[in-house]
Amino acid sequence: MTSTLPTRPGEDFAARLSARAGRMSASAIRELLKLTQRPEIISFAGGLPAPELFPLDAIRAAANAVLDRHGPAAVQYGTTEGHLPLREWIAAQTPGLTPGHVQIVTGSQQGLDLLGKILIDEGDVVLVEAPTYLGALQSFQPYGPRYVELPTDEHGIDVDALEDVLKTHPAKLLYAIPNFQNPTGRTLSLERRRRLVELTAQYGVMVLEDDPYGKLRFTGEALPSLFTLGLERVGGDPERNHVLYSGSFSKTLVPGLRDAWVQGPHLIIEKLVQAKQGADLHTPIFNQMIITELVGEVLPRQIEIVKRAYGERAQHMVGRLREHFPAGVQFTEPEGGMFLWVTLPQGLDTTELFPRALERGVAYVPGRPFFALGGGANTMRLSYSSATPEQIERGVRALAETFREAMG
Repeated sequence: MTSTLPTRPGEDFAARLSARAGRMSASAIRELLKLTQRPEIISFAGGLPAPELFPLDAIRAAANAVLDRHGPAAVQYGTTEGHLPLREWIAAQTPGLTPGHVQIVTGSQQGLDLLGKILIDEGDVVLVEAPTYLGALQSFQPYGPRYVELPTDEHGIDVDALEDVLKTHPAKLLYAIPNFQNPTGRTLSLERRRRLVELTAQYGVMVLEDDPYGKLRFTGEALPSLFTLGLERVGGDPERNHVLYSGSFSKTLVPGLRDAWVQGPHLIIEKLVQAKQGADLHTPIFNQMIITELVGEVLPRQIEIVKRAYGERAQHMVGRLREHFPAGVQFTEPEGGMFLWVTLPQGLDTTELFPRALERGVAYVPGRPFFALGGGANTMRLSYSSATPEQIERGVRALAETFREAMG
């Protein structure tokens, strides 16, 4: 029998790929980061936590304590569900939850992928903000969703538009980032949170709340999570809550340990366990044990350190944008998190302007990849989290010069 597989280097393997592989694409941010590795480039592109704030001494001490206390068990295989003491701590943050409502995942990106795997069938309608986190789009896309975009403004998702959409689209899932949204930095108002939870419950739509930045509020009042509002609606019964919650330690402690979690009804968690068994068996137990050592005292202290630093950097960037950006350029003013959103006059294209900005020594993320259905050519995301005041000053000036040149 003659093999039909390619036999020479360079022969096309594309026909051998699955339809799902064909729906995959590279992360626009990851590709841009390759262009910004030169030390002279001021990068407002990647959403990177500030490395100088990492609690390295505390992590070192926690790692030693874990090895002393647990010995070989700290580097053995672990359970798929995750380290029980860590799941107990997470569950204790929300009344009514048990460890059985919590699944540890290897970074919240894995959580998005596994949730897409267990929730989305090809052709299912998935509601997303316009714009939304492009990593979620990248995670969901292989499962063949049909995206419907929800318009947003300075207060987050337009819930009147959401109601109109729900009347005409039998949606399966709504994906939302209510706190300091990536990419815009906007926060969903309390009134809209309540209405979003009620509308999605009324129309039988599951909600996935992605909340990696919620603890990083540096101004204004904290708002209840969609998950909490969903619990209140059903009398505190986690099994009837139609809102799932994704949390992470990457933005509050360190990203490299890759510890995050999903919480929801037992049925969802059971399916996540099965999906994760096929993906990587379990999140590294050593990392989970280190996190468990840190959540009691180090984590609250670290959150305050990060909030203060990011608040100062955001304030500095907003001040420089006001000072240097030409008239007609708009930007958001975040109450927390790591990002703000810039909108240029119609007719300008931030993808086309990117090489010009790079020549002036500054990088950003063009807005197009954040829109599931296209658009956003005149928008861009800036991150202030890992920039110094001097870098913010020089970078904003360089962007302003680029915009003025493009605007004539």
